[in-house]
Amino acid sequence: MLRRLPTRYALQAWAAALWISAATTCVGAAPRVPTDDNEVVESLPLVAGWSREARTLRRELQKRPTDATVAIAAATRYLELARSQGDARYAGNAMGVLAHWTTVPPNETPGAILVMRATIAQFLHDFDGAQALLKAALNRQPANAQAWITLATLHRVRGRYSESDAACRALGRFGPALYGLACLAENAGLRGNYDEARGALTNLLADPLLQAREQAGTRQWLLTSLAEVEELAGRPVEADAAYRRALQAERAGYVLLAYSDYLQRAGRPGEITALLNTQARSDAVLLRMAIAARGLEGGRTEAAELKARFSAAAERPGTTAVHAREEAMFALDVEGDTRRALDLARLNVKLQREPIDLLLFARAAVAAKDALARAEVKALVREIGLRDARVDALL
Repeated sequence: MLRRLPTRYALQAWAAALWISAATTCVGAAPRVPTDDNEVVESLPLVAGWSREARTLRRELQKRPTDATVAIAAATRYLELARSQGDARYAGNAMGVLAHWTTVPPNETPGAILVMRATIAQFLHDFDGAQALLKAALNRQPANAQAWITLATLHRVRGRYSESDAACRALGRFGPALYGLACLAENAGLRGNYDEARGALTNLLADPLLQAREQAGTRQWLLTSLAEVEELAGRPVEADAAYRRALQAERAGYVLLAYSDYLQRAGRPGEITALLNTQARSDAVLLRMAIAARGLEGGRTEAAELKARFSAAAERPGTTAVHAREEAMFALDVEGDTRRALDLARLNVKLQREPIDLLLFARAAVAAKDALARAEVKALVREIGLRDARVDALL
């Protein structure tokens, strides 16, 4: 799938330091595989359906610790849990099962392992590390479509649209046409070519092959992308309709957070709790619920829990930049601390430059009544080539 990996706000990593502590077997030592399924190595939140699979994968890894297929299967499942639960310890476990290849030169490492490591690194906001791993994978396998799609996403997150375009085109040559076209459409929308983006995504959605039940996830992704294009274009009614269609296709994942943010901007916070109350209490979910309930008695629980999580993360070195987006939103929309929000939003855009990041920076600058910061936002938007009606309206 082309859907951005967290990164999008969804399930943010705790920090590089947390990854190091969770995946110590990756550095300078061989991975330790429990010899008894009953041995408790680490206590993690219980997830339905995972325990039996975990035991099976551990047994397979014990038998074949250097089997790339088995390792990728385990790492993929752990990363899925990290995203769905908002718990970066699972991402540490994902890195741990790939420990064998951390000391193997890139030119001797299977391309799929390099891409998997890059995907985890991107989730953990190690964008430079992810890019290096993807380039190593593509040096070995220039036709690796998964590497191209991940690289295209990585460049987009960093506001490098031309480089993302190049990766999208390569993806179009080596992967299914749908992904290359959708990739370019997303970039077109970011540049302000709204009609082009809207037309491309609409045409893709009209494909009869996408109407099958098993294509619900793909439809949701394309409709969410369309909704975001409509928001960039300043068409909230059309964006709302596209978000609702996306939820009808599949009510899960990133679209729930994106639509929650839309509802907040539209002045409809009362709908957010019902949208999110069945989701795992990840940082991203708690944040939206706390924002929606600001000033209400029931909102204090989410706010207090989230503040405690941020405080715990702050005790680990190097975590501030990784959490800057969420902490800036919390400071601005829950605590009303505009100066702290502005400082964090400015720090955040040094790392990632998606529309939400520039919009957050603009909102914080306006709330803090900081003319220099507003000029800084304008310059940055112009530099990366983003066209966002929401940002323009603020500045």
